[in-house]
Amino acid sequence: MKPDLFEAPDYYNLDDLLTEEHKLVRTAARDWVKRDVSPIIEEAAQKAEFPKEIIKGLAEIGAFGPYIPEEYGGAGLDQISYGLIMQEIERGDSGVRSTASVQSSLVMYPIYKFGSETQRKKFLPKLASGEFMGCFGLTEPDHGSNPGGMVTNFKDKGNHYLLNGAKMWISNAPFADVAVVWAKDESGRIQGLLVERGMEGFSTPTTHNKWSLRASATGELIFDNVKIPKENLLPNKSGLGAPLMCLDSARFGIAWGAIGAAMDCYDTALRYAKEREQFDKPIGAFQLQQKKLAEMITEITKAQLLAWRLGTLRNEGKATSSQISMAKRNNVEMALKIARESRQILGGMGITGEYSIMRHMMNLESVITYEGTHDIHLLITGMDITGLNAFK
Repeated sequence: MKPDLFEAPDYYNLDDLLTEEHKLVRTAARDWVKRDVSPIIEEAAQKAEFPKEIIKGLAEIGAFGPYIPEEYGGAGLDQISYGLIMQEIERGDSGVRSTASVQSSLVMYPIYKFGSETQRKKFLPKLASGEFMGCFGLTEPDHGSNPGGMVTNFKDKGNHYLLNGAKMWISNAPFADVAVVWAKDESGRIQGLLVERGMEGFSTPTTHNKWSLRASATGELIFDNVKIPKENLLPNKSGLGAPLMCLDSARFGIAWGAIGAAMDCYDTALRYAKEREQFDKPIGAFQLQQKKLAEMITEITKAQLLAWRLGTLRNEGKATSSQISMAKRNNVEMALKIARESRQILGGMGITGEYSIMRHMMNLESVITYEGTHDIHLLITGMDITGLNAFK
């Protein structure tokens, strides 16, 4: 087992912009990844298994609902702390970060923001501790980039709702205890429902044969005349804007997380370039390798500044959906390009499980698509700056 020698790059001394609490939170997450994730993640990815033994550790470092108030089991941290935790976890693996992102931004966040006090007290503490795991049902087989076209629906049957439909590409679905599901009521209005494991007619088949996010559990949500108690409806917001608010929080975490994957690839490539010798000198002494490494650290630094500023705006309640969209798109594309360049620096060794780069590269092929594809995010920015809608 190779030791985890990762050293985080900070070319512009961005640590000076962080508080001591931020650094403590980051250190706790980084140390946990080195101790509990790095030693087991390659084998988990090769076997296409989610390592459930890490759930307890994720909870202990505050990765589940870090910004949820302490009275509901969260850590009560700010948005930059949340981002730093996601950065460190994705440095370990995008799939592990997906598990934490879903739990925090797509399950705990809507229950906290849109749920009743009874729902908050019932679910949030158990989700924060990892006793309960959750998932988020929005994407459907025929409706991905156009979630408003969903066909999953529920009908009012007097003392309960009857839910029918299906969701797919759902992280955490195979083992989730509760699913936050978005469906249309009889008037066509989108509402959030809490669907609990064990409800008759609710099943979560696992998605197999993935080349990406192999250490993450992905599945479907199938609803066949599922009876939903009326108290499981999220009462405080409806319409497509509700799930999109959740996606804003998740995309913010991804913008930070992708930096972690990029930093890991860069650190691996830099270390290799200084050690691997060809033509009687380290390959890092050759101009083309230095060009690759110089461009990598430049792009990482730009992404760090983008994420930090976005985190500041989030803390102040000023960040727009379009600003979050830009950071998600830019930082994921940056990370994917760095993974590909890093792989080339390692040559043939770059495709082996001895190094993390190929795993990051495959994972990022999913990250660049989920929570809004790269192209969709370009159109979000385009609409924001022109005022013209290219979606229709």
